[in-house]
Amino acid sequence: MTTTTAEDAIVVTGVRRRYVTRTRLNILTGRREPTDYFEAVRGVDLKVARGELFALLGTNGAGKTSTVELVEGLARPSQGGIRVLGHDPHAERALVRHRTGVVLQNSGFPPSLTVAEMARLWHGTLSNPQPAEQALDAVDLMRRADVETAKLSGGERRRLDIALAVMGNPEVLVLDEPTTGLDPESRRSIWALVEGLVRQGTAVLLTTHYLEEAEQLADRIAIMHQGVIAREGTLAEMVADAPARISFARPAGLSLSDLDAAGARVTASDSVQIETPTLQRTLAAVLAWAGGTPLPHLQARSASLEQVFLSIADTADFAGTADIANTRELS
Repeated sequence: MTTTTAEDAIVVTGVRRRYVTRTRLNILTGRREPTDYFEAVRGVDLKVARGELFALLGTNGAGKTSTVELVEGLARPSQGGIRVLGHDPHAERALVRHRTGVVLQNSGFPPSLTVAEMARLWHGTLSNPQPAEQALDAVDLMRRADVETAKLSGGERRRLDIALAVMGNPEVLVLDEPTTGLDPESRRSIWALVEGLVRQGTAVLLTTHYLEEAEQLADRIAIMHQGVIAREGTLAEMVADAPARISFARPAGLSLSDLDAAGARVTASDSVQIETPTLQRTLAAVLAWAGGTPLPHLQARSASLEQVFLSIADTADFAGTADIANTRELS
């Protein structure tokens, strides 16, 4: 059971979300009734505190987007409870919406409006907005203020999404793949903007396919797999059990039997791959073993979030999953 405190801005408890996959006609009522469903979210618990950035990652079909939509209040869970700033984001949407900012995976703008006109229009819907020009400047769009939104590039449209989401000084910010399509410089600029909001006390729920983004920004990380959270913790906690890796092209004239790599796992073919819980000690042993012999393509890498993510993804069992694109939700 999830314990809630006053500092928790988002609380998800035992949440499930089901989609109807098959129905049959009840000849007595004349209505179609569900006979089968796909459960995309199968009992998720998570919390995001004020002033915390929580990154929610997911393998293919993990249920990540289905979970985020529930937090956004776009639907209600089939089972379990969600509280955003102490309220049900679906049933009490009017109490939550003006205090939250959301960047959806896909959004649209009236094509004939300019960037400035779109920003002013959105500004007028907010209860506690910062100046529209300030929000546009934060994402480097002031120089494009007079350009129609239809003429923006994909990356510029994404930056406009983010400007509108932060314009209302949200207490909770939900970012669903916010930097997709951005160049590296723009991505890092958005990172700095989000980090500033977190320092001011905003609770941020981030989904991303960029593992570097989660490593850079997140206070805590969760990885969803097959509808449940498979791993959760700080970055250090996530990678604590993952081995570091050393690799190099196998040199001629050296025998691996002479390599003293106690506690490490060594795999060799044309190249040598070493997995070790003690990177510095094992790397020192490798260099001592090589002596003056060059080790082509030598790489030494600490344990990474990518390793953890891939180890979870590699357990994927796609049998029995359903294409829910044409199904309807079962509440």
